[in-house]
Order: sequence, then structure tokens, then C-alpha cells
Amino acid sequence: MNIVEVANLKIWDSRNGNVIVPNSSFQVKKGSCLAVVGESGSGKSITCRAIMRLNQPAIRQSGQILFDGVDLSKLTEKDMRKKRGKQLCMILQHGMRAFDPSCVVGVHLRETLAWHFGWSRHQITEKMKRAMEGVMLKDPLTVMNQYPHQLSGGMLQRIMIALAIVMEPDIIIADEPTTALDTISQFEVVEQFIQLRENMGCSMIFVSHDLGIVKKIADEVLVMKEGEIVERGTTSAIFTGAQHEYTRYLVSSKLGMNQHFKRIMGGSGVAEG
Repeated sequence: MNIVEVANLKIWDSRNGNVIVPNSSFQVKKGSCLAVVGESGSGKSITCRAIMRLNQPAIRQSGQILFDGVDLSKLTEKDMRKKRGKQLCMILQHGMRAFDPSCVVGVHLRETLAWHFGWSRHQITEKMKRAMEGVMLKDPLTVMNQYPHQLSGGMLQRIMIALAIVMEPDIIIADEPTTALDTISQFEVVEQFIQLRENMGCSMIFVSHDLGIVKKIADEVLVMKEGEIVERGTTSAIFTGAQHEYTRYLVSSKLGMNQHFKRIMGGSGVAEG
């Protein structure tokens, strides 16, 4: 059973006619984690934003995107907004971009949860406090009263994960969630994503160019190059028997770069097989 089915997705820039993703089709099984990998500019992030319908107005798309059998491309923006967060949750690469810099982070959390669930301020505070403690954030009430620029990238990522725990979405799309973090924070945030899947049983699309992390978290892998899917398969098949030369290049070069995790984490880092 698939939770997401993408068929003949085409994405292009209406300003110059440049085709970014010519024709992509893939599925995400319920309860599984699909990793989308490839180098910068391969079309990973723009594909995920297309699912959420969050690309800039000049970026157009066609094709079919089914979420639990509903074609998202046919929904009004109002109906799409109801699904975002509550059913489809996106965690961005840079935590700072997810929050209004002029407000303390608690304002964003309260507005989001009140809009989707109608909970009181007290209910929201209690639920967020428990979730933030669950992702190892100390003194959640103090954190909620701080501005985004006062918090580290790792803390902002954990707040977004905590928000996802409270919202209990059907699928989480994580777009390069560890790229902007230092090595230790990367390891800790990946562990939180693994815990999230184990505790909630939700589906996940995990976008990354870090194959060490992918190897640890994903069930299946989709490899993109210049907007096209060049290979797909189970994680073990991709890492042990990649067919496409580009995939073999990624596996050999990127895994070699991630061996520092093993050294830093004493042999138990995300690059471990």
C-alpha cells in the first residue's frame, strides 16, 4: 500500500522554459522511509516542494501526485494548507527559514497548532513541552521564549521534529535536515528521526546527499541526476549492487567521506553499516 504516488511529474521554470525535472514517477510505501539522493542541483528538493506545492510561483508543475488516493494537484490552496503540517509535514534544511525571525519560536508553534487543532494555549504548551523533552531539548519553556537567531541549527531542527511529534502527520518530508549542522548535531538529529519513525510509524521522504545517513535511516533509495531518476531500489541493493555508474560513484565517494563519523562516535556513527 502506497501513501504517496507520483506519476509523470514535470517541473519547469516558466520564466525561461528551463525544464528542471522532465518526467519523474515513484511511490512511497506506508510506514517506510524513501531516501532521495543525488548531488546539489539534481532535483531532489524541488521534487519534494512540488509534493507539498511549495515551489515559487514561477516554478510550474504537471503530472499526478496522489496522497492517500487524493490528487494534491487538484486541491485548492485552502484545502492544501489544511493538509500541510497535519498530514504532510516538511522539515527544512535550514531551521531558521521555518520560523518568523521577528517572533519567539513559541508564537509559531502556538499559531500552527491552534490553526490545525484549535487547542488552547495551555494544551499547546504542555504538548510541546513533552515533545521537546522527548527530543532532548532542555528547559523547553525557556526555548519557546527565545528568538530563532538565539538558537543553534541543531536546536531549531529538534523543535521542528518536536512539532512533528505533536502533529502526528502521515508522512514527513525531511529536506537535507542535517546539512547545516555540525557533526555531533547531525548524529543526534538523525537519531531523533529514527526514534520518530519507531514511535510514530509514519512514512518518510528523506532528502540527503549524505549516504552514511541514508544507509542508517532509509528502507528504499531513489537516485536523481540532473532532474532524472537514474536508479531505485532497496537500501541494501543500492549499497551492495548499484547498477548505474553514477550511483556507484556516489556510493564509493560519499561513503568514504563519512568515515569520520565512525572515528568521532567511537565506531557507532551514522556511517556504520
